[in-house]
Amino acid sequence: MAPPILKLDDIHLSFGGAPLLDGANFQLEPGDRVCLVGRNGSGKSTLMKIAAGMVEPQSGEVFRHPSATVRYLHQAPDFEGYSTVQAYAEAGLGPSDDPYRVAYLLEHLGLSGEEDPKNLSGGEARRAALARVMAPEPDILLLDEPTNHLDLPTIEWLEGELQKTRSSLVLISHDRRFLEKVSTATVWLDRGQSRRLDRGFAHFEAWRDQVLEAEELEQHKLGKAIEREEHWLRYGVTARRKRNMRRLGELQQMRADYRGHKGPQGTVQASAADARESGKLVIEADKITKTYGERTIVAPFSIRVHRGDCIGLVGPNGAGKTTLLKMLTSQLEPDSGTIRLGTNLDIATLDQKREDLNLDDTLAHYLTDGRGENLLVNGEQRHVTGYMKDFLFQPEQARTPISSLSGGERARLMLARILARPSNLLILDEPTNDLDIETLDLLQELVSGYAGTVILVSHDRDFLDRTVTSTIAPADPESPDGRWIEYAGGYSDMLAQRRGAAEERRKAEKAEKAKAADSAPAASADGAKSKGKLSYKQKFALENLPKEMAKSEAEIAKREERMADPNLFSKDPAAFNKLAAELEKLRDDLTRMEEEWLELEMLREELEG
Repeated sequence: MAPPILKLDDIHLSFGGAPLLDGANFQLEPGDRVCLVGRNGSGKSTLMKIAAGMVEPQSGEVFRHPSATVRYLHQAPDFEGYSTVQAYAEAGLGPSDDPYRVAYLLEHLGLSGEEDPKNLSGGEARRAALARVMAPEPDILLLDEPTNHLDLPTIEWLEGELQKTRSSLVLISHDRRFLEKVSTATVWLDRGQSRRLDRGFAHFEAWRDQVLEAEELEQHKLGKAIEREEHWLRYGVTARRKRNMRRLGELQQMRADYRGHKGPQGTVQASAADARESGKLVIEADKITKTYGERTIVAPFSIRVHRGDCIGLVGPNGAGKTTLLKMLTSQLEPDSGTIRLGTNLDIATLDQKREDLNLDDTLAHYLTDGRGENLLVNGEQRHVTGYMKDFLFQPEQARTPISSLSGGERARLMLARILARPSNLLILDEPTNDLDIETLDLLQELVSGYAGTVILVSHDRDFLDRTVTSTIAPADPESPDGRWIEYAGGYSDMLAQRRGAAEERRKAEKAEKAKAADSAPAASADGAKSKGKLSYKQKFALENLPKEMAKSEAEIAKREERMADPNLFSKDPAAFNKLAAELEKLRDDLTRMEEEWLELEMLREELEG
C-alpha cells in the first residue's frame, strides 16, 4: 500500500457548542477518489478546509506530503485583481504546468476566457473556479459541491475528466449519480467522527444502514448489561460488595456510556400542507413562443398539464428553462400563442437563487412571517420550535440569524416554509442544490406523493428519474434553437427515447443514401476533396498528444525498472500485482494515444493537400 499523501488524525474542533469534529480521521492515498458524505452541518466542508490548510483544528495532527500540490474549489471565488476569466484561471498554474490546459478546460466549461469576472453569473463563476483548480492537475484536488449550478452536459463531461485525472480527489456533492460514477471510496462523517468504506458511493447507503443497525444492537446489549448489574447491586451478597468496588465502578461507567450515547441525527419529518383541489386541467399552452433579439428561446410549443402530473425541465444553462417555466406559470407573457391556467390554483415556489431569504431574519421570524410564535400547518396550530424540529433544527436556533446557517441548512429552511403553506401546484427551480442525501430522500418522497401538480427544473439525474412523469428537453441539446420536446418518463427514459429516435434517423438516412447511390451516376474518383480545417480540440490534441505519450513512456519505463527486480514478487506480491496492472493500463493508454495522434496527423495532411 502506498504511503498517504494526506492524513488527518484525531481531529477535534468546536465552535462553542457541541463538538463539530470529535476525533475525526481521514487518509488520502495516490489515486484515491474519495467522496465525503454526511448530514448538512456535520462538518464536511470544515474537514475539507482543514485538509486544505485553510482552517486549523483545536487538536489533532495534519500531515500533507511536503511535495504534494493542493487545490481547493472555493464556493465563492475571489476574482479581485483579474481582468478576464482566462487570467484568473491561469493564475492557478505552476511554473511547469501546461498553459494549453486552461484553454481546453474553459472551452469544455462553456467559457471563452475573455469574460469580465465582475459580470459572471453564479454558474459561470463556478466554471471559472473549476478551470483554475483543475488546470494544474494537482496531487490533491478538493472539490466542495463541484456540480452546483452546472448543467447536465457539463456534469457528464466533468465526470469523465475526474475519472481519468491523475489527481487524488476528495469530493463533497449532493448528486448521487455523480458520486456513484466518480468515487472509489467513501468517508462518512457522523456525529463528529468518521468511518471509511473502501468502495464507491453506490455501496454507501446499504453499508451505513448496517453500521447503524449494529450500533443499535450494541446499545440494546449495553442496556441489558446495566439491568443485570443493577440486579446484582440490589440483590447480591452484601458481604461481597466491598470486594466488588471495581464491578460497581464498571456499572457506573456503563451508565455514563449509555446516557452519553448520541444516536444518529433524526430524519426530517414533513409533509406538504393540503390545499383545495385544483381543476383537472392545470396548464394549457398553445403554440407559445419567446424571442430575445435574434435568438429564439421558445419556438412554437404546446402542452397540456393535468392535475397530478410531475414534469421535469432539463437542458444546458442558457437554453431557456427558467423562461419556459415562467411562461407556463403566467409570470412571463409569450410573444405569441396562449397560456391558460386552470381553476383553484394555489402556487408555491422554491427559487434556485434563494432570493426569498433575508439573511438578517431569524429562523422563527422567517417561518412565521413575523406573526408571533405559531404557524398554521394543515389547519393545525404548531409552535415554531416544534415545527423546526421536524426539519432537524434545534429550538435554540429559533432566534439565530439565517446568515449563520450553512447552504444546506438554508435550503432546508426554505423547504420548511414552502411545505407549511397550502398549495396544489409546486414550482421547484433547482430544489436539490445543497441538500444532504437524507433530505433529498425526503424531498423525493414528498414530490412523488404530492397530491397536486409539480413542475421542476433540475440537473440531478437521479432525482429526475425517481420523481417526474415526463421530461421537457431541448430538441437539440448541443445547440438549443428554441424547439422543446416532451418525453414520457424521467431523464434515463428521455435518453433511451432519444437514442431510439437517432437510430431510426440513421437507418432512414442510410436507406436514402443507398437509394441515391443506385440512381445517381458514379461520382468522379478524381474530384477534389473539399478543404476544411482542424477544430480547436483536434489542434490541441495534435499538439498535446506527443507530450502525453512521452509522459506515458516515462511512467512505463519506471514501472518496468521496478518490476525488473527479481525479488520484488517474493518480497511484496501485492506491490508487484499493482505495478503489473498499472503497466497494462499505461500501455493501453499509450496505444490509444498513438492511434489517435496518427489519425489526426493523417487528417491534417489530407486537409493541407
